[in-house]
Amino acid sequence: MSDTSPASARAAQAAHPAPAVLDVWCELQCPDCRTALDDLRALRERYGDRLELRLRHFPLEKHKHAFAAAQAAEEALEQGKGWPYVEAVLGRVEELDREGEPFLIEVARELGLDAEEFDTALIDGRHILIVDADQAEGKAIGVTGTPTYVIGGERLDGGKSQEGLRERIEEIADRLLAERPA
Repeated sequence: MSDTSPASARAAQAAHPAPAVLDVWCELQCPDCRTALDDLRALRERYGDRLELRLRHFPLEKHKHAFAAAQAAEEALEQGKGWPYVEAVLGRVEELDREGEPFLIEVARELGLDAEEFDTALIDGRHILIVDADQAEGKAIGVTGTPTYVIGGERLDGGKSQEGLRERIEEIADRLLAERPA
């Protein structure tokens, strides 16, 4: 029998404190989001599991495949390769523009994911509610474009410029991590 007392739960939390969270409001047909990938990779490298990058969807109406791409990213997340899928699609925005959903399924196949399940997920819409909820929450907090970041309650708009954003995210992440109980 394992010890599930409040004291042991607190001890377990102290041994593995919760990471700081960076919500990344992204759109997979957005060239600015592709540009942001270098910053996201650098943040992952610097912080490892001390900073949780959470993909949040904000498909823009001007990009006709963005909503399907957001659903596909959710399917990739469900299959265990969310960020690799996001990076692969963003790295080839022009192909997504030209080819649409067949391209999304092809990327899944290239990453060794279940492409048939991707196709089914896009047809049955099983991830629509997640995408809709993200978009609604984004609008509610003032997201107007992508990429937009939220960390420590602060919203940083990367749609206008990426200049200085990684440094600002690092400042906030460092502060949040320093405030955590030791």
